[in-house]
Amino acid sequence: MIKKILEKENLSPEDLLTLIKIDNPQDLQLLFDKAYETKLKYIGNKVYYRGLIECSNICIKNCKYCGIRRDNKNVDRFALSKNDILDISRWIYKNGYGSLALQSGERTDKEFIDFIEDTLKDIQKISNNSLGITLSLGEQTLDTYKRWLKAGASRYLLRIETTNRELFKKIHFDDDLHSFDKRLQALKDLRTAGYQVGTGVMIGLPDQTYEDLVSDIIFFKENDIDMIGMGPYILHEETPLGQSSVGKILSDEKRFELSLKMIALCRIYLKDINIASTTALHALDPLGREKGILAGANVIMPNATSKSIKPKYQLYRGKPNLEDDAITGKLALEKSLKSIGEEVVYFKQGNSPHFYNRTK
Repeated sequence: MIKKILEKENLSPEDLLTLIKIDNPQDLQLLFDKAYETKLKYIGNKVYYRGLIECSNICIKNCKYCGIRRDNKNVDRFALSKNDILDISRWIYKNGYGSLALQSGERTDKEFIDFIEDTLKDIQKISNNSLGITLSLGEQTLDTYKRWLKAGASRYLLRIETTNRELFKKIHFDDDLHSFDKRLQALKDLRTAGYQVGTGVMIGLPDQTYEDLVSDIIFFKENDIDMIGMGPYILHEETPLGQSSVGKILSDEKRFELSLKMIALCRIYLKDINIASTTALHALDPLGREKGILAGANVIMPNATSKSIKPKYQLYRGKPNLEDDAITGKLALEKSLKSIGEEVVYFKQGNSPHFYNRTK
């Protein structure tokens, strides 16, 4: 039955539900093999790096799952200076990463918006406008998105977290700062502004069903998403959701397996998009990122932030490689990826094929 489904060119919602419920190793391997075959067809045996810069853990949001939420008083708050960010950007550029990603807690004040705009312009100056820049800076206005795009960004990741409105309310406070409709509008504004639009979900949330995850995959297709960044839910004990989730979520192994299934299904169903093999996978399995690539992903975001800063930016507990410097992590990851037959592509931005196929 699984073989017949995987032979189809286009999967139905019922097919997706059957595949995500796979629970034996043989069928699971069939799924991963089909996803990797699809990756080879549309992307090749290539992995693109996004050098990750964690700019700040200051956040106006109070999401119930996040370690840097506004009301967590145990966080050592920081904000990198522009020079700090530019120093890391130079390292990323000189080491051949074709792209970088700027990530921070969410702010919408004028000082922050101007700061990001100026920083983007200077990053492009030092890279001769050759670096692809992904932003993951939360919900902003359409005008802000346009300003940042003009300043040098080209991709934006804004995770929907879940497309189930009721589940969304369970993991956020129900107020103006945490609105499902505002999140949807922000994704539409990103498309209007002209970005390669990325989104994603947390996998293995309390009360999340297989049907919810299938709906998430269909949402990605219906909204013509260009890139996916998603991973397993990992609890943080200093959050309301983390405290209430103890003993109520799938095991680490099952959440990891379910995350690989989601990567594989997104690759098979969406074909030519960029899919990240995220750090959260690595947090649950020492070879998590490599297994994500073999399940159909094609992007990895090595952390280029300094060792002194990384421990301060913990969205969840168990963040890996906190003691590694950027060069150590780069070399170890490249060696590991080569061992599974993947080529790390340097000096190329690795933009989403889907974005260009859609905008031809």
